[in-house]
Amino acid sequence: MSPTTVQDSRSYVHVGQENTTPIDLYYEDHGSGKPVVLIHGWPLNGASWEKQTAALLAAGYRVITYDRRGFGKSSMPSTGYEYDTFAGDLDKILRALDLRDVALVGFSMGGGEVARYLGTFGAERVSKAAFLSAVPPYLLKASDNPNGVDQSVFDGIQKGLAHDRPGFLAQFLHNFYNVDVLGGKLISDEAVKNSWTVAIGASPKGVYDCVRSWYTDFRKDLAKIDVPTLVIHGEQDRIVPIAISGALTHASVKGSKFVPVKDAPHGLLWTHAEQVNAELTSFLK
Repeated sequence: MSPTTVQDSRSYVHVGQENTTPIDLYYEDHGSGKPVVLIHGWPLNGASWEKQTAALLAAGYRVITYDRRGFGKSSMPSTGYEYDTFAGDLDKILRALDLRDVALVGFSMGGGEVARYLGTFGAERVSKAAFLSAVPPYLLKASDNPNGVDQSVFDGIQKGLAHDRPGFLAQFLHNFYNVDVLGGKLISDEAVKNSWTVAIGASPKGVYDCVRSWYTDFRKDLAKIDVPTLVIHGEQDRIVPIAISGALTHASVKGSKFVPVKDAPHGLLWTHAEQVNAELTSFLK
């Protein structure tokens, strides 16, 4: 099978096979100029970058978004929801589209792909990296990471998903956007509902299994990064607290630029898009 296939007039990259079912990732490729690959967070899809895509296209970049396996329009296999596979999927996309001198930009879970890709495949194809509200370096509380999140928190998330996935996702997105503080001001009820609709359309198993990947240890991956790196994180992030993620990623990547965003929640791509876009386009120049 060709690495790139077309289904229903949409673009896909073939990344694997499960029994009789191909595993294909949906992507969009727009504009011209230097390529920027945007990697989405949980439990959304590539369309969650709409405000950044518009800004980057206006700034003269080629913008590629894709849906992680199990999410959006991509295939929904029962396996592969861990970062070695996710990084391998990203590598197949970069190779299928023959992307070089590319900027990798990861939001939340997507930051894990950026870290593991660079840690595994190196920077031959990559010129810059950006981590936005991202999960690295290492979220799990451990003897060598005493300020991390207790295992019981992640177990509780999976328990909530197994018990009532629609209800849990509604609650999660409330904290994703800090709706009690920012609702009706920086995000509408309709935008939150749209995120819920996207989330509920994702693979139930993929949504559940991805939770375990959040506490992957990326410390060795970050130590290998030697390209210009931007770290943006909301100071009021309730999902991935800045002190144990963005601040430590900045400290781990030599020469990185750190931008804490005042009053911003986890979902700052939407609520604080103007500031995020200004920082991102300035960094990419």
